[in-house]
Amino acid sequence: MENGILSVEEILKNRYRQVNDAMVAKDTKTLAELIAPDSVLVHMTGYVQPVKEWLAQIESEEMRYYAWQEDAIKAIYITDNTASLVGQSRVKARVWGAGPATWRLQIKMDFEKIDGDWKIIKQSASTY
Repeated sequence: MENGILSVEEILKNRYRQVNDAMVAKDTKTLAELIAPDSVLVHMTGYVQPVKEWLAQIESEEMRYYAWQEDAIKAIYITDNTASLVGQSRVKARVWGAGPATWRLQIKMDFEKIDGDWKIIKQSASTY
């Protein structure tokens, strides 16, 4: 941070942390603000889920996130209007009836600068 202005890298890291905090808080309003409406989440199973469906499953608790602990944020790439990062966290969750369990969840987040704001346009989940 220089002169009180966050770098693009810090903004992206904050977006990753805000998404995780909102998942645990079941705050789908904040998630909808951070993630582009036509975005998708690619699950470990390969299922490509529209973000609207994912948010509905958080609200219905088909997907319930209890806690998260960040291990790393790495592989940050930034161009003029696109960016990506890989976040690794231990996430305690119950997903589609499985769990609750703690997963070592790796999320690759892709971003696009839309109307001056960095929005998440795709999330891809795996383990690490």
